[in-house]
Amino acid sequence: MHSFYRTPVLNEWTDYNGHLRDAHYLLIFSYATDALMDHIGLDEAGRARTGHTLYTLEVHLNYLSEVKRGEHVEVRTQLLAHDGKRLHIHHGLYREGSEQLLAASEQMLMNIDHASGRSAIWHADVLATIERLAASDAELPRPVHCGRVIGLPR
Repeated sequence: MHSFYRTPVLNEWTDYNGHLRDAHYLLIFSYATDALMDHIGLDEAGRARTGHTLYTLEVHLNYLSEVKRGEHVEVRTQLLAHDGKRLHIHHGLYREGSEQLLAASEQMLMNIDHASGRSAIWHADVLATIERLAASDAELPRPVHCGRVIGLPR
């Protein structure tokens, strides 16, 4: 897994109990996706050069433990799969230096051409970076919170 994003839990992200609000878990994961974009070459300069960006198509979020005001957390990202236009990723939220998973987010991201507003194949240099990530993550076990479906037993 790759640690692309770290942050303290800001006061304005917490509730009256001093706990991270549910919406801000997703905010942290969103910032981690931005950091992933930067890493693969879709930072501001890369977006300008390629005309591409990422859109989030789907998110599954599991809240596993409380996170408190002032704690320092990091998101560890694993590339689960990719194709010519999409990334299937897993973000895990951890206290810095800890192995306790606090929250998990499985996401599907799509490469989009800004000019057309439609999906687009990866630019060659972006794809090369994605393939290096995929190779480094290929032997990692699949996170337990991936592929889950929400629902009540019938």
